[in-house]
Amino acid sequence: MKNKSSLLALVAVLVVIGIAIGSRLLVWTSDGHATIGGPFSMTDENGQPVTEKTYAGRWMLIYFGYTYCPDVCPTALGVVAGALDGLSPSERAKLVPIFITVDPERDTPELMKNYTAAFAPDMVGLVGTAEQTNAAKKAFKVYAEKAKGGDAESYTVDHSSILYLMGPDGKFVQHFPHGVTSGELLAGLQKHLH
Repeated sequence: MKNKSSLLALVAVLVVIGIAIGSRLLVWTSDGHATIGGPFSMTDENGQPVTEKTYAGRWMLIYFGYTYCPDVCPTALGVVAGALDGLSPSERAKLVPIFITVDPERDTPELMKNYTAAFAPDMVGLVGTAEQTNAAKKAFKVYAEKAKGGDAESYTVDHSSILYLMGPDGKFVQHFPHGVTSGELLAGLQKHLH
């Protein structure tokens, strides 16, 4: 019974932390836009430099994670893949799914390319230097820190798990929290892509 009480207390603390982090995510400007997103400069899975301007004119569905993630990232990207499969070809052409690593020490462009291809052939994997990654995390209000324990090669990274939908103008439109289903994500995307 004590273990169950401890587990419930831990869950309660995590919920409170999640609410606190979530409330900081959605800060709005005076013109009604959330202050999420902005300029970024990274390298794509083909080794080419990219910025947010590379995707101008297209909707971006952005997720931050890493290829060594044991469960959260594969689950989220599986949801994305399911939603993408439900889009029509014309809807799909308007959207670029982007996976940005929060683990630039281990994730290489080649590793990102193989990883994203397992979920969707057109998913783009982006890597950056530590400075570029930190700038992108800051712009998107992403939490990501190495977990304590583990060695130099087998560590995990604690990170937020949120999908960001950015408009063709690069501005934040909507977020989808961890736990969203493929059907819910598909409906949310279709609402904006029409």
